[in-house]
Amino acid sequence: MAQDCLMHTYARLPVSFEKGSGAWLWDAGGRRYLDGVSGVGVCGLGHAHPALAAALCEQAGRLWHSSNLYGIAHQEALAARLCELAGMARVFFCNSGAEANEAALKLARLHARGRGVDEPAVVVMEGSFHGRTLATLSASGSRKVQAGFEPLVRGFKRVPYDDLDAVRRVAAHGPEVVAVLVEPVLGEGGVVVPSPGYLRGLREICDAQGWLLMLDEVQTGMCRTGRWFACQHEDVRPDVLTLAKGLGNGFPVGACLARGAAAELMQPGHHGSTFGGNPLACRVGLAVVEALAAAGLPARAAAAGARLRAGLEAALAGHPRLRAVRGLGMMVGIELDAPCGDLPARALGQGVLVNCTAGNVLRLLPPLVLEDDEVDELVRRVAAVLDGWEG
Repeated sequence: MAQDCLMHTYARLPVSFEKGSGAWLWDAGGRRYLDGVSGVGVCGLGHAHPALAAALCEQAGRLWHSSNLYGIAHQEALAARLCELAGMARVFFCNSGAEANEAALKLARLHARGRGVDEPAVVVMEGSFHGRTLATLSASGSRKVQAGFEPLVRGFKRVPYDDLDAVRRVAAHGPEVVAVLVEPVLGEGGVVVPSPGYLRGLREICDAQGWLLMLDEVQTGMCRTGRWFACQHEDVRPDVLTLAKGLGNGFPVGACLARGAAAELMQPGHHGSTFGGNPLACRVGLAVVEALAAAGLPARAAAAGARLRAGLEAALAGHPRLRAVRGLGMMVGIELDAPCGDLPARALGQGVLVNCTAGNVLRLLPPLVLEDDEVDELVRRVAAVLDGWEG
C-alpha cells in the first residue's frame, strides 16, 4: 500500500481530506467535518481563503525562490510589518517553529559569549514543547519527545511552569544562566494559562539578571489568544519572540524576532536558511497579516473564544469526567480525569476534528474565522463526543 512508503512517525486517523472552505473540511467520500484543530493551530484564517490563494498564485507566477544571497522585497516588507505589530527590531526568517526556536537558542549562546559565559544555560519549563530538533526537544519539558534521542543537548535548567520563585532560586545559584525560554500559554503541555503577572514577573527577573526573555509564540501568536501576540495581554515585550504556525496559514514559514542588543547579535556567517524567507513564503505571510488585520481577528478571536469556553462549560456541566475548561482566546483545553487518546477517533463520528494533548486534555484550536453559529455548533458536536464517554 502507498502509505507503507512513509516512515511511521504519525498515528494517523482513518480519514483523508480533499478540500476545505472556511472552518469546514470534506473527506474523499464527500462528508463534511467542522475543523476544531485547524492543522494544529495553523489555519487561523480557515481553509482556501481567497485572498491567500490569490496572493500565492500571483507570486508563484512571478518568482518562488532566489536565495538569501540577494535582497528579497517581500521579506523586508513582512519583517517591517511584524516588527511594527510586535514592537521588535529585526527578524530572521526560517521554515518552522522548531527552526525559529533554534535561532532563539543560538542568540542565547551569542549573548552568553558576550558576557564571557563559557557554559551557558537557558531556563526552560516543565510541560513545555519547543520542537523536535535535538536542541529544541532538549529544551522541551516532555520525556515523550526526548526518549530515544539521548544524549540530549546540555545547557538547560528546568523549573515548574508558572512558578516565579523557582526561577528566582535558579538566579541565586550561579552566573551561567543567560536566558529564559517560555511559552506564554502551554500548548502541547495541556493548554495551561499562567497566573496573571507571570510574564511580567519573568520580564523583571530577566532585566535584573541581564538575561534574555525569549517567548515561544509559535502556537499562541498571530491572534490565536485574542491579541496579535499573547505577551500583549500583559503588555510585556520580550527580547526574542518566535513565530510559525499561523504566520503562513499552512504555508511553511517561521520567524525569530529580536529587539535591543539581541537584535544585533547575529552577523553574516552566524546563521542562515536556504529556503527561509523566500519570495513565495513571505508574500503569503504578508497576505496572512493583511487578512488578519482586515478582519479584526484579534478582537474576534477573543470574543469567539469566550463564547466557546462559556458554551462548553454550560454543555459539559455535570459531566463525571470533567475537571476544567480553560484557555485564552481560541486556544481551549478541556481537562478530563482520564486519558482521552480515543476521543479524536470518536469525534470523527460526530463530524468534528479535535485533538488530545498532555494525555488527558481535549484541545481545541479552531480557525479564528468561526461565526457565532459555528462556535455553537462546535460546542454541540464536542458535547456529543463526550456524551456517554467513560474514559
